[in-house]
Amino acid sequence: MWPIDPSTSKPPEGWTGWPEGKRFALSLSHDVESAKGYGRVLDLARIEQGLGFRSTFNFVPEAYGTISPEIMRTLKTMGFGIGVHGLKHDGKLFLSRRIFDARVPRINHYLKRWGAEGFSSPSMHHNLEWLKDLKIEYSISTFDTDPFEPQPDASGTIFPIWIPARENGDGIVELPLTMPQDFTLFVILREETNKIWKEKLDWIARKGGMVILNTHPDYMSFSDEDEIAYSYPIRLYTDFIGYVKEKYQGKFYNAKPKDLAAHYRRQIIARKR
Repeated sequence: MWPIDPSTSKPPEGWTGWPEGKRFALSLSHDVESAKGYGRVLDLARIEQGLGFRSTFNFVPEAYGTISPEIMRTLKTMGFGIGVHGLKHDGKLFLSRRIFDARVPRINHYLKRWGAEGFSSPSMHHNLEWLKDLKIEYSISTFDTDPFEPQPDASGTIFPIWIPARENGDGIVELPLTMPQDFTLFVILREETNKIWKEKLDWIARKGGMVILNTHPDYMSFSDEDEIAYSYPIRLYTDFIGYVKEKYQGKFYNAKPKDLAAHYRRQIIARKR
């Protein structure tokens, strides 16, 4: 059931579709996991801007030094979003409740300090019940189907998921990844084309779901001289964006994760009235 699980195409109860009657949604995000990836952020942002797209960059607060406020201001001015990607990216965040609870105050600190829009889980480790302790509107912590992830229990949907809060009527919107991550596809599986991305995109477009693609500047090669082990040419990513733009112009809701979450939140609120 990978990369496509037919059972994931059922919309959630009360689903009313995407804004302006768009056929499907597209949202791009990037987890920045190392100093190498951090040094490529603005280059990647400018490439996306030139193609007419905006994404969200998720930074690890305590892994590769202080995140420059200037870089964040530049990204926001360009129309890009900021997210928090765990705390240390050491594989321990969800190892125990004790560790998670000890790190929650620091994560919430960075969320507020950065004006971050949401949370992305390192290595897609997750516990949706624990995430309720974070001061977030949305998270990207699961996936529709992916047996190659470290924690391979799938969410089973290509649509948003509502996670009710414990005490009040609010909650968090979980946005499961619906596209294989670049590291899985090009580094682990050694795929040499983006054919799988395009096939999955076309299927999601037919089903009216959301295309959530998460990539890493850490593994992108921006030139032939830059191509080394554990990397792939950035043209595989830019070609995919071009494919979306050319084939589905005017037919998809192009939004950052926070916008997808806000849209679904409005549906949940309207349904409760």
